[in-house]
Amino acid sequence: MDADFGIVGGGIAGVSAAAELSALGSVLLWEGEAHLAHHASGRSAALYEPRYGAAPVVELSLASAAGLRAAGVLSPRGLMLLAGADDARVFAADAAAMRLERIAVAEAVARVPILNPAAVAFAAVADHAEDVDTDRLIQGFARAAKAAGARIATGTAVTAIARDGGGWRVTAGGAEARVRVLVNAAGAWADTVAALAGVTPLGIVPHRRSMARIPAPGGHDVTGWPMLMGAGEAWYAKPDAGALIVSPAEEHPMPPHDAFADDMVLAEGLARYEAMVTVPVTRVLANWAGLRSFARDRVPVIGFDAAGPGFFWLAGQGGYGFQTCAAAARLTADLIAGRAGNARLLLVSLESR
Repeated sequence: MDADFGIVGGGIAGVSAAAELSALGSVLLWEGEAHLAHHASGRSAALYEPRYGAAPVVELSLASAAGLRAAGVLSPRGLMLLAGADDARVFAADAAAMRLERIAVAEAVARVPILNPAAVAFAAVADHAEDVDTDRLIQGFARAAKAAGARIATGTAVTAIARDGGGWRVTAGGAEARVRVLVNAAGAWADTVAALAGVTPLGIVPHRRSMARIPAPGGHDVTGWPMLMGAGEAWYAKPDAGALIVSPAEEHPMPPHDAFADDMVLAEGLARYEAMVTVPVTRVLANWAGLRSFARDRVPVIGFDAAGPGFFWLAGQGGYGFQTCAAAARLTADLIAGRAGNARLLLVSLESR
């Protein structure tokens, strides 16, 4: 064997798994793009809000807190949920699910002075929500993996996969390598990689999410503002490097590709944001999009394929990849090593579904 573990995909899932698996044996990771985290992982708003997502996602997020803090990648941000008078029921459900504290509209305006008190009927906050330094986290995992002997090959697309005795033969970048366990961390391309290996795809579907960067509204210092979110995740706005990132928070199914923003969808999202504030958007500095990939139940797929011995799924992270990565990588190592691990997290695994 050329390596004990082969990992397809150099996003947050793949590099975090490489760091954990390097303690168990030799690791070889392939990333088709020239740099790690080129696709969804490099285009994330990256807020650590542990109560965001389905129940199994929440378990992974809560279990990731210690690892993210140890990595030094979290910093205070806060989250503010907003709704108009017509969205009272959706607002109440979101506030309860994320355990937010309701505040008066006047207090919300005091915190974020561009909010329109004539449009905002309900507000709630979570001061515990935090920014994630995504680049530092990705590079930290990559350094840890390399320090333990892992080989990370960027610009090396996987083009063929075949069973080879008790392992897998992978063709990438024109070269072949044999690995004992193959970890599918290919994000939007997870089903494509499975098909290459002769493994039945699980129906993981990429969904586009567009974003726009706009100047700080009205010349305000946005540094200390929380992330703003419309009820039902109809839109969000997040301070970033002195500007605001605004997203329509759309989830449009797409084939796997190098995603780009849809101008009409962006315009609709910006309009929803503008309806809640007093400062109109007059200029867009930049726009982009990423693909958030989900399984049918919107729970990450982590575990060995039942019909593909040695083929391990680490996919379907959706928009939760960064907030769940520390625990998901540990769970991956535990399952591959046959360790008991965290019993609550084992309920998230593919074997339990």
